[in-house]
Amino acid sequence: MNDSSYTVKLPQWVGKILPGPEIIYPTVEERMELAIILAANNINNNGGPFGAAIFEQYSGRLVAPGINLVQQSNCSVVHAEIVAIILAQQKVANFDLGAEGLPDYELVSTTEPCAMCLGAIPWSGINSLVCGARDEDARSIGFDEGDKPDDWSKKLQSRTISVTRDILRDKAKAVLQQYVDAGGIIYNGRSFVKKLKIKHRGGENDKL
Repeated sequence: MNDSSYTVKLPQWVGKILPGPEIIYPTVEERMELAIILAANNINNNGGPFGAAIFEQYSGRLVAPGINLVQQSNCSVVHAEIVAIILAQQKVANFDLGAEGLPDYELVSTTEPCAMCLGAIPWSGINSLVCGARDEDARSIGFDEGDKPDDWSKKLQSRTISVTRDILRDKAKAVLQQYVDAGGIIYNGRSFVKKLKIKHRGGENDKL
């Protein structure tokens, strides 16, 4: 790869754990199970504790899996949801998954979207978002989820994107704990600034 290009590419192990293309996931619970399997296996392969997948909402056909590739690729933006969106759009050859003639698509994520992924969702064209663990579950182990409006789910719904939360939440939370127990790195950007704030709290440097 040269310095002027970047390719989103899933590691080989992802293809090995996915069932054949004929497999259908009729329920949101089955779709979340797949996303959780992706997240758990990503931890075992030195990745972050987040998984996602895009499905045809009504047929249940898997369109594209996604895993967090931040550490493997040294790229802060390749969160699981972003990876799934990119791969789905490439697969259907359209930047808008809501374009005329396409089926409705559903994004399933093991954890509610961070601020960046939340911003990407309306432009992706998906019709539905399904989440497992909550924002506070990710924050509780140290991840910085960014600044999000408290009513973010209602804002998505106002854009005709349905939001379903807490699907297999306990299982999704268990994956986050698995990451902590394995000594996973909490890879927040600008973490050094946060450390300085804590160190100098109460002084002039607290305004960094």
